[in-house]
Amino acid sequence: MASIAFAASAAPSVVSRRLPGFGASGETKLYRCRFSSSSFSRMPVRCKLLEPLRSVNGALPHIPVLNDQMLPGLLTTPHLQERHNTHDTRLRIFSGTANPSLAQEIASYLGLELGKIKIKRFADGEIYVQLQESVRGCDVFLVQPTCPPANENLMELLIMIDACRRASAKNITAVIPYFGYARADRKTQGRESIAAKLVANLITEAGANRVLACDLHSGQSMGYFDIPVDHVYGQPVILDYLASKTICSDDLVVVSPDVGGVARARAFAKKLSDAPLAIVDKRRHGHNVAEVMNLIGDVRGKVAVMVDDMIDTAGTIAKGAALLHQEGAREVYACSTHAVFSPPAIERLSSGLFQEVIITNTIPVLEQKNFPQLTVLSVANLLGETIWRVYDDCSVGYEPYSSLDID
Repeated sequence: MASIAFAASAAPSVVSRRLPGFGASGETKLYRCRFSSSSFSRMPVRCKLLEPLRSVNGALPHIPVLNDQMLPGLLTTPHLQERHNTHDTRLRIFSGTANPSLAQEIASYLGLELGKIKIKRFADGEIYVQLQESVRGCDVFLVQPTCPPANENLMELLIMIDACRRASAKNITAVIPYFGYARADRKTQGRESIAAKLVANLITEAGANRVLACDLHSGQSMGYFDIPVDHVYGQPVILDYLASKTICSDDLVVVSPDVGGVARARAFAKKLSDAPLAIVDKRRHGHNVAEVMNLIGDVRGKVAVMVDDMIDTAGTIAKGAALLHQEGAREVYACSTHAVFSPPAIERLSSGLFQEVIITNTIPVLEQKNFPQLTVLSVANLLGETIWRVYDDCSVGYEPYSSLDID
C-alpha cells in the first residue's frame, strides 16, 4: 500500500545566507554561510500533532507542520541562534491588530522580537498609530491581513505604512497573509468596480515599497501593483500534513470545487502522487450563493480532497461535498489556505459532510469558530523564511516558498 508523497525539486543550487554573530570586541558581525538546496529533496515529509488543540486567549493554537526532516536548519531553526539586541539589526517586524499571534510566530522564527507600536481607536472610530522605536534606515515588515473586519484592518495597514514612511524607514514591506477584496479582480457585469486594483493603489500610494502575499485569489492581482509582489503559497504546508496521514494513493482523488480552481487543484494533485482530478460544475446565481449542477470525474469508493484558496460561507464546498457523497465518495477532506468563515460556514462545515477541514492561520480562528473536524496549520515558517530572503536579497522563487508549478 503506497503512501502519499509529493515531489521535490532535485536541481542543486547554493543559497548564500547571512547569520549574525559577535566579534571579539562585542560588535555585531554578519557571517555568510552556504546551504545546498539538494538537501531539500529528502522525502517523505511528516508532521506530528504533539498535543490536543487548546484555546489560548480565545484563539486556536497552530500545529507545527515542518520538522527537521524537511529543509534542515532553514525552516525549523531560527536564523538567530542566540538572542541579541534587536537594535543591532536593520530588520524590523511590526504587527497590526488583525493577527498578532501569526506575527509573533514569524518574529520567533527569525529570532527577533516584535517592534513596539501603539495602535488605538478614538471614540469616533478613527485609528491612531505611533511607532514606539526608531526605524530610520531600517527594512520594515508590517504583518497585517485584511481579514474581517476588512475595512478596519485595511485602513490600519495604510496608516501603519504611512507612519513608517514618515519615520524614514528605508524599505517598507506590507506582509498581507490574506488579501481582502481579491475576489473583486475583474468586471463580470456592467458598472462594477475593480476593488482589488483600488486597494493595490491605496497600498502603493501609502508608501509601501513591496508586498508579500499568500495565496492570492487570482494571479492577475499581482499585476495591479506598481511595486514588487512576492507571492507564496500556503498549500505546501497542507501537502506536508496530508503526507503524514499515509492515505493510500490509489484511493485518492483531488477535487476542484469549481471550474476556476482547476489549475490550483491540478497542481495540488501532481504533488499527491499525481492523483486523479475531478471537477464540480457550479452555477452561481449571486454573490455567496452557489448551486452545484454535476460532477466531472470518478470519485466512487475514493477519498476526495477538495482544494480551494478560501472558505467564506462554505456554500460552494459544502454543496460540492454533498454531491461527492451522492456519487459514492468514501471520505471527503476540505483543504483551504484562508478560513474567512462567514456565517453560516461553521454550521455547514460541522454538519458531518467532511472527515476533516484543514486550514492555515493566515486568518485568526477564534474559539467560538472551532469544531471537532477543524485542523489549523501554521504558515509562520514559510512567511518568516520569505521575509528573511527578501531582507537578504535572496531568491524566493523555488519550492516551497512560491511555486506549486501552476501552469
